[in-house]
Amino acid sequence: MQFVSADEKVALEKKREELYRAQIDVQERIRKAAALGDLSENAEYHFAKEENRAIQRELAELEAKLRNVAVVSNEHVPEDMVFLGHTVKLLDLSDDTEQLVKLVGEATPGAGDDDVMPVSVSSPMGEALLKARIGETVKVKAPRGTLEFKILEIM
Repeated sequence: MQFVSADEKVALEKKREELYRAQIDVQERIRKAAALGDLSENAEYHFAKEENRAIQRELAELEAKLRNVAVVSNEHVPEDMVFLGHTVKLLDLSDDTEQLVKLVGEATPGAGDDDVMPVSVSSPMGEALLKARIGETVKVKAPRGTLEFKILEIM
């Protein structure tokens, strides 16, 4: 079982719908290309077939993820406690730089925007941040040594 926030599950379901629409589009392109005749030298047909296979693989992975997720509610979590789905501003105590991280579930893809770094709850940093409170300093064991971060705020 993989834990996700309600927003993360909605994002996964939205991605599934986008893939279904893309698959319908690709299958229509396959039908049109097949209607042109000789398939052995029909590049558009072969490209569309490969694209369809890629979409089907991605859909199968996404469906498996959705079957194995559990939504965790942060409804009763204190306002000053870091929890799944929260975006947190951290101060790196080694160089006094600030960074934004979002605590994400294990089933969530690692893509984020340029300003916010997604951090899995099962990673060393995620484990250190989960249930920590604003103002606390957390220690994260990393390959390059132990890192320390102060939690400045929950966005």
